[in-house]
Amino acid sequence: MATDSQPAAPDPQSLAFLPALSLQSLYGAIGQALSDAAKNAANAQQQGNVLAQAATTEGISTLFSIDTATLGIAAREELDKAKASLSRGKSSKIGR
Repeated sequence: MATDSQPAAPDPQSLAFLPALSLQSLYGAIGQALSDAAKNAANAQQQGNVLAQAATTEGISTLFSIDTATLGIAAREELDKAKASLSRGKSSKIGR
């Protein structure tokens, strides 16, 4: 024997809780999204600091690794220019 049963009518008291439950879900999702955004911002800041520190370290290392021979060659060239300048000055005075 088959009986056609009517679906039970929803309880009015349970229907009253639906707006509160949907808002609870919405607020939870918003809170999770804000938490993720803050975590991502902090992580990006930390990565930027690491990158800046690495660039500074590399720059200082480059500055300190300039070979002293290079500086010596530059100084030698300046001394040679000064000697040449002095010798031109002496020879012109001698010729007078």
